Amino acid sequence: MQQSIIITGGAGFIGSHVVRLFVNKYPDYKIINVDKLTYAGNLANLKDIEDKPNYKFVKADICDFDTIYKLMQDEHVTGVIHLAAESHVDRSIKDPFTFARTNVLGTLSMLQAAKLYWEALPEKYEGKRFYHISTDEVYGALEIEHPEILFTEQTKYNPHSPYSASKAGSDHFVRAFHDTYGMPTIVTNCSNNYGPYQFPEKLIPLFINNIRHRKPLPVYGKGENVRDWLYVEDHARAIDIIFHKGKVAETYNIGGFNEWKNIDIIKVVIKTVDRLLGRKEGEDLDLITFVTDRAGHDMRYAIDSRKLQRELGWEPSLQFEEGIEKTVRWYLDNQAWLDNITSGEYEKYYESMYANR
Repeated sequence: MQQSIIITGGAGFIGSHVVRLFVNKYPDYKIINVDKLTYAGNLANLKDIEDKPNYKFVKADICDFDTIYKLMQDEHVTGVIHLAAESHVDRSIKDPFTFARTNVLGTLSMLQAAKLYWEALPEKYEGKRFYHISTDEVYGALEIEHPEILFTEQTKYNPHSPYSASKAGSDHFVRAFHDTYGMPTIVTNCSNNYGPYQFPEKLIPLFINNIRHRKPLPVYGKGENVRDWLYVEDHARAIDIIFHKGKVAETYNIGGFNEWKNIDIIKVVIKTVDRLLGRKEGEDLDLITFVTDRAGHDMRYAIDSRKLQRELGWEPSLQFEEGIEKTVRWYLDNQAWLDNITSGEYEKYYESMYANR
């Protein structure tokens, strides 16, 4: 094996796309998917590659240092792509302790395990890499009145939610391990992702499912909040390029140059779902229900990806309308997957599978 890579959170939304890409593209790599299988982890996301000879799944908590350290040794790990995180802002507001534990202490556990294993090797850090995936939310908020201003890699951190604060803390630990120990680390901060296999508490899959069942579509405030959207497979491609070609100790922002107000996204999703279900276009616009805004809700995020484009040649492959079309079609064509998630049956299955392990 040329490389033995741990991908944490590989049963989740973004992680499953990264695992699939690496397993299929690099048959001579060993890919170890480490996931705790919390509510957002689902091995059904990876059915198509689960029997590949270069793929291995390990159910583990990234906060369990002893297990992670032993795994590093047993699998002779040469690289870490760290995606595992609690990521839903509403959940962070209700339970900030879980976010601090997973996102900060879990990242620290991964860093320390990699550090101790790699430093004990004759070659130490040569040929090794610890790649940490973060979010644009650590930068705080931008003003809607100044669309020319974007988040760059030099933007000062200014997190406003327990989620973004926990991710900011993890980012700082990753950079500190490079500065203190010389660990070969990279950090990326990405904008909102969408696409297949996203857990249906997130805006786009939630609304596709609600429209299908003609349930209300809860929109925070007036729906004026602006986000930069990126198709998840484009993010996975960026991770691949950065892992292999990115410079150690660098930060790269990953975004779609694709800003939309939430209310405008919702209208596009409604029209697309209605058309694909054979309903009158816009028939379900009356499902939109405005609700009290989220506490500390940032008004605008927008990523400047020009460094990544300039240095490594990456750029998004899909425009939003094309990506939404593909995304809506996938959820409508995979209703059994969606129903299994929303019913909670998948969690019962994994609880039974791993009860005695």
